[in-house]
Amino acid sequence: MEQIELFVIESPCKGICENSAKGFCKGCLRSREERFQWFSISNEARHHILDLCKQRRSRLLKARQERLDAHSEKNLPYGMEDELIADLFELTND
Repeated sequence: MEQIELFVIESPCKGICENSAKGFCKGCLRSREERFQWFSISNEARHHILDLCKQRRSRLLKARQERLDAHSEKNLPYGMEDELIADLFELTND
């Protein structure tokens, strides 16, 4: 038995509307089909799509963090690799 929803689930669109290389919207992470069918599907299907978007976002964030961790030295500007970075919050005894 399907639960009755009192409110319509709004579209997660963020107005970016640009496809990634894998075919997902860069703003809301929905596929093309998911975006086009949004207003004709049930709230249960919308919940499912939102769950998929959350999973996609967590995988994307994990992959970004792994790339940053793997290439942390490459992200530094030229000439700063060997430079010591001072801690602004370090307490000094001067």
